[in-house]
Amino acid sequence: MVADNRLDFVFSDLVAGYVVGYDPTRGALDLRTSDDRRVRAGITRETRAEMVHNLGEPPVGVPEPMSDLLLPGRHVFVHGVFYPERGGTAFDAKRVVLVGPGHAYRFEEPDWWQRQLRELARFYRHAQFGAANPVDFADYRTILRLGGDKADDHVQETDTISRLVYGMASAYLLTGDEDFLGVAERGTEYLRENMRFVDRDEDVVYWYHGIDVRDGVQSRCFASEFTDDAQAIPAYEQIYALAGPTQTYRITGDPRIAADVDGTLRLFDRFFRDPVRGGYYSHVDPILLSPHHESLGQNRSRKNWNSIGDHAPAYLINLYLATGDERHARMLEETFDLIVAHFPDATSPFVQERFHGDWSPDRGHGWQQDRAVVGHNLKIAWNLTRMNAIRPKAAYAELADRIARSLPAFGRDRQRGGWYDVVQRTPGVGRDTHRLVWHDRKAWWQQEQAVLAYLVLAGTTGDPEFLRHGREAQSFYNAFFLDHDEGGVYFNVLADGHPYLLGTERLKGSHSMSMYHAAELAYLATVYGRLLLGGGPLSLWFKPRADGFGDRVLRVAPDALPAGAARLEWVEVDGRPYADFDPVAMSVRLPDSAHDLTVRAHLAPVEEPS
Repeated sequence: MVADNRLDFVFSDLVAGYVVGYDPTRGALDLRTSDDRRVRAGITRETRAEMVHNLGEPPVGVPEPMSDLLLPGRHVFVHGVFYPERGGTAFDAKRVVLVGPGHAYRFEEPDWWQRQLRELARFYRHAQFGAANPVDFADYRTILRLGGDKADDHVQETDTISRLVYGMASAYLLTGDEDFLGVAERGTEYLRENMRFVDRDEDVVYWYHGIDVRDGVQSRCFASEFTDDAQAIPAYEQIYALAGPTQTYRITGDPRIAADVDGTLRLFDRFFRDPVRGGYYSHVDPILLSPHHESLGQNRSRKNWNSIGDHAPAYLINLYLATGDERHARMLEETFDLIVAHFPDATSPFVQERFHGDWSPDRGHGWQQDRAVVGHNLKIAWNLTRMNAIRPKAAYAELADRIARSLPAFGRDRQRGGWYDVVQRTPGVGRDTHRLVWHDRKAWWQQEQAVLAYLVLAGTTGDPEFLRHGREAQSFYNAFFLDHDEGGVYFNVLADGHPYLLGTERLKGSHSMSMYHAAELAYLATVYGRLLLGGGPLSLWFKPRADGFGDRVLRVAPDALPAGAARLEWVEVDGRPYADFDPVAMSVRLPDSAHDLTVRAHLAPVEEPS
């Protein structure tokens, strides 16, 4: 018996595409998807249109008749119902989502992402601390329900606090709101006082997994309690413990943060680093701090994307931006050289992500097996491009370009928009596609990687294909991930953009989610949009301490940008014009002061000569 795979049932779905034409007399809307397929949707009197709107913003009315909205070339999302019909399938449109007026994109409004970041910061500030001022991080909880209510969870995880601190510090950089900086500084202090261990014998700093606050008694959790890493110290937890403090250090220059970061770098070098074959092991034993102890099980003598590549986006690029220290540039260069040498795979469009100690691929590890995390591939393309601005190398640009050009065919939803989660790295016998592993849902953080990868590539290369992918990724994210009812963003949406609200994926705070990715997206989409893609100038805010930045140089470059892409136009210190700055190096020579300073740095894109 041969299975009948014809679509002979009714189902609802989403189509993302560009308007080819609209015939109002027949109600026929012709769309072209991103990969150049044609779809005809039927427009009826029941079809409604709406405009994408930002967090904290009321719904935007769409008063025009449908014929005035559906202009050729306009990017739209169409929710509708598919019906089987003789000779084919009919698609009746029920909802049309517009991403901007005419052919414009609302998320390219100069302050779109800035306003979104402000609303995100307000949501998490209120959810964790209410109106308390100053905030008390003893009240912090890792688990937040959909509306921001705290769950009765007993572990305050170090990394989720650090990620919240990162988000608040980034919000201050873009808005100058002192309340957000206050939260970031209090969170950094809480991490230092409660989650940090200074090993004076080994001269290193490491960070506890978290604090158990059950029954009003605090006890520290040294080894990780997360399933994949249980009873080990994973490198990525030490890495992300630095994310928030480092972003705060960029603002304040607090020397205590610098000392903590240096101590953690010594931890990486002394206990995670492979001195023979290079790179960093993914886990060490919590007693002996050895990556080779049998207690580590499947994580024994292993390296992975997180232990090699996550240094850069989590803290190391930001640390280099703040210090200009050649040590940090060398560490970045080493990790990216290893990525170029070991991660690509000629048999797959996706990189390898897990390795044995000798760099042979590990294709049998835990849940990953021979599977690709789409967002990790995008993250590599994004960060290779950033690294190429710090230490230009043809190999960095070539691998970033290869990933960015090949991935849309295999990791993106070409009908609906958005990027998938985990797919098979190889098609399998008799198959010509890389199949989805568990589901076709789309996670917020993987959309972030797509947006940032294609925006920085578009801004660096000028390639219109990269700009199109960046705009499409922003369109899907802003149309379907913003929670206009409760605040914040959804963890996951279904393939058609509707929120998925089951299990841990219905949470706004968890082991995996704590403002970090949504804030990073808003911050860097602002930077790339304004300084690399013609969106206009940008002001950033800093609050150097009286004892901050030992050389008294405040480095205000917002990200690793190509040389000559932007310049520092003017500076204010404590609200007054200030002239001692280098416009090309984007640095400010701070005046001696007995008090903290407020610095506003105004940057602008450098226009190419005509």
